[in-house]
Amino acid sequence: MPIGLIYDFFEGWAAFYDVAQEPIVRYSIKIISVLLSIYSVVATAQDAPADESTITYPASFFVQYGPVSVNDMLNVIPGISLALEGNEVRSFNSADRGLGASEQILINGKRMAGKANEASSQLARISADQVQYIEIIRGTSGDLDVRNTGQLINIVLLESQSSSSISTELGATHFHDGNVEPIGTFSFSGQTGQFDYLLSAQVASGYEALDSYEISVLPPGLGLNDVREIERFRDQTTTTLNSNIAYQISPDSRIAFNGLYRQNDPPTTLTRTITNFLDTPPSILVEREAIPAESDNWEFGGDYELNFDGGGKYKILFIVNENNNEITRERFVSRGLGDPEAKNLFLDTGSRERERIVRTSYTWDPFEGQNLELGIERAQTILDSTLKIGLPIPGTPSADHGGLTPIPLPNAVSSVEEIRYEGFAIHNWQINQRMSLESSLFYEDSEISQSGDVNVSRSFDFLKPKFDFRFNMSNSLQLSMSAELDVSQLRFSDFSAAANDRDETQDTIAGNPELEQEQVWRYIANLDYRLPNDGGVLNSRLFYYDVGNSIDRIDISKSPTRLASTNGNVGDGKVFGLNLNASIRLGFLNLPQAVVTAGLLVQDSSIYAPLIGKKRKVVPFDRGNVRFGFRHDIPSQNFNYGLNYRDGIDGNRPFYDIDNVIFIGSNSNLSLFAEKNGVGAFTFRAEVDNLLDHENCRERRRFNGYLRDGDVREIERFCTTNGVRFTFKVRATF
Repeated sequence: MPIGLIYDFFEGWAAFYDVAQEPIVRYSIKIISVLLSIYSVVATAQDAPADESTITYPASFFVQYGPVSVNDMLNVIPGISLALEGNEVRSFNSADRGLGASEQILINGKRMAGKANEASSQLARISADQVQYIEIIRGTSGDLDVRNTGQLINIVLLESQSSSSISTELGATHFHDGNVEPIGTFSFSGQTGQFDYLLSAQVASGYEALDSYEISVLPPGLGLNDVREIERFRDQTTTTLNSNIAYQISPDSRIAFNGLYRQNDPPTTLTRTITNFLDTPPSILVEREAIPAESDNWEFGGDYELNFDGGGKYKILFIVNENNNEITRERFVSRGLGDPEAKNLFLDTGSRERERIVRTSYTWDPFEGQNLELGIERAQTILDSTLKIGLPIPGTPSADHGGLTPIPLPNAVSSVEEIRYEGFAIHNWQINQRMSLESSLFYEDSEISQSGDVNVSRSFDFLKPKFDFRFNMSNSLQLSMSAELDVSQLRFSDFSAAANDRDETQDTIAGNPELEQEQVWRYIANLDYRLPNDGGVLNSRLFYYDVGNSIDRIDISKSPTRLASTNGNVGDGKVFGLNLNASIRLGFLNLPQAVVTAGLLVQDSSIYAPLIGKKRKVVPFDRGNVRFGFRHDIPSQNFNYGLNYRDGIDGNRPFYDIDNVIFIGSNSNLSLFAEKNGVGAFTFRAEVDNLLDHENCRERRRFNGYLRDGDVREIERFCTTNGVRFTFKVRATF
């Protein structure tokens, strides 16, 4: 196909979404079009792979790259990000309660009985010498432990009577303010007879140093309001301990357990210097915030599987977990650094979330070429939350409120509990050698009760069908189409009063115990082309979402002079877009070990919002983004290097509230890496993140009265950056 026709096609789509004039979009379209055009010629002269829906990479394929972990093996597979990143199509904001039937990564064909401790978090801890082969599964099958919503990665480990290995990683990250934070991982894994185990400990830095500034201007003709300079430091170190053990009881039965504990305290300090230009001469005010915080979570899960002689399979899985968070925010104000301070805010939030999940099912083949799974899941989720606020106003000070006067808040102490049952039937039908159809029907029945300052209980029930059709048009080209009704899970934090992290002038936001679930019909068409001889992957996805009962801000004002809003159901909307991805080996340039990746997501959405009296975008769908990557392996030198770049498409990402709107700028990041392996047992890796030192900017417009009346009171322009980060790591396996 000529380059011009391909370019015109993609540019037409981009123009449809009003993004074609963005230079970075045009460059991305050009790159993808050129790659497609080159390979439309190259592919015709090569043989297609024999398998139609599963691509297998044996361990011998990776030997030339000297991998240390499973992650190293995955990094050299073209198009692997399509499976790992879910093809970049974002989901709606909702809670992640229960287990569900979907997963992207399997180990030995099995899903892990974990959520926080799931399979993808283990990939860097599994030694490469334990792997027999890796599969990329594009089809659906009743033999899989999960539903395949796109592509699955199955890591199959070697069977050995006795083996073990120790993997270590030590390093440090240098931040732009000169701070250096250590990182490290230690893993011990192996097999003894029918017993497999993986034990690991990790220390990771979450340190953050943000430099920000904000310029506030009054409506046109009224001049400058104030300028704010902000320094924010988060001194966070995350320590994680986890374990995974499995025992093959017999050839037909297996049991496995895994556990996780994580300590993650993120104390933060902030200094805000405000220059007020409405005073003559301009005055200076300094706000200092101390934000101590404690955070930890743990999880324990297990699963049992029994296979029967007739081909049937019984599975049962359980998970229990807990997540605790405590944050206290105290703000002090003075006329200058070192001057006497006065406390003007105390804000304390606490939450404890617990889950208890059990899921069981039975799978069998009722007819040749067909598979049926029937099962049920029960999940109990409990969220206990508290919110306290103290202000320097007349009244009786309280030590529990930082020595300030307590402010009574409605719905500030809350316990929310959900008991949810989900019955499901999943039918897989291999229609013929080239076509398959997966049909599923889920029935959800739940009761959500809230106690504390508010006492209310509600029941819900939903039928959630899904159809997933896949057609192998050739040995390399697959078309898949799906239709699914998705019902979001409500975020319990929206039920009760909470701290407002979007607007520093509004400390809290009211809860809404009357929220109802969003319901979204998702329609997706996906075309996936595997280039011959492992030459790469070309993928395109067209999607349309019909959104019902969308959640966003609603008006709860008691009077026109006391405006207030909270999260609520606002109506119906739509989302549609196109996602293009290309990952290609440069063998046609005599660089078979070099891979170029490029991606373009363009999307649009629309919903009528009564709060502002006009149509707006559906959160969190903005205009889209572009991606570009390059990786070059030089096996003869045991060396690889590359880069990854990502940028959002600017515009049309607003968050509306009752009396203000904030426009969020796009995120951009350029990272580089270089790695040398085979130096004895060691691998050395250097990384540079945020090389362009991107500034993340936004603009907020505040209004007198309702936003819909259009009377602008103030315009705030805010930019922040966390600087360039350098990381050096040393890894080894023994």
